[in-house]
Amino acid sequence: MGWAILKFVVPVITTALIAAALMTKKTFHVEQFIEATPEEIWEVLMDTSTYPEWNPVFFQVEGIYAEGAKMLNKVKSPKGDLLEMSATVKTLRTTRELRQTGGLPGIITFDHQWLLEPVEGGTIVTQHEVDRGLYLWFWDSSWIEPAYQRVNEALKHEVTKTK
Repeated sequence: MGWAILKFVVPVITTALIAAALMTKKTFHVEQFIEATPEEIWEVLMDTSTYPEWNPVFFQVEGIYAEGAKMLNKVKSPKGDLLEMSATVKTLRTTRELRQTGGLPGIITFDHQWLLEPVEGGTIVTQHEVDRGLYLWFWDSSWIEPAYQRVNEALKHEVTKTK
């Protein structure tokens, strides 16, 4: 009788954990007004060779932004840990949106967007990310939004320093 119960319980628990992992999500959202056109901001975002000079978090990005392209993002955590994340460019709408996804489904995935919205006097730059997966139950992600805000502020400085 013990085997019969175990053969039933293990798949049920496994299915429940997979479902819970897929439903678990965290959303990160930061915005920055920059007195520049979307074109000026886009030019800086697309020039990944200069990221080490101004970007405090994404210190290196390998690859060329194009829909379907595979990228390697090297990220610096506040503790100084260096993390490497492979990403696929899902959406590239020039001067409007850059969307990348990656991760291990069920464990941890990310869907990160840069959005540029022209407004009077400049552009609102948004970084929006949704992470999903089981790892979120254990990961302290409290540093993500402040890190993205630092990136937005550094982007503002980089774009407006030549104006």
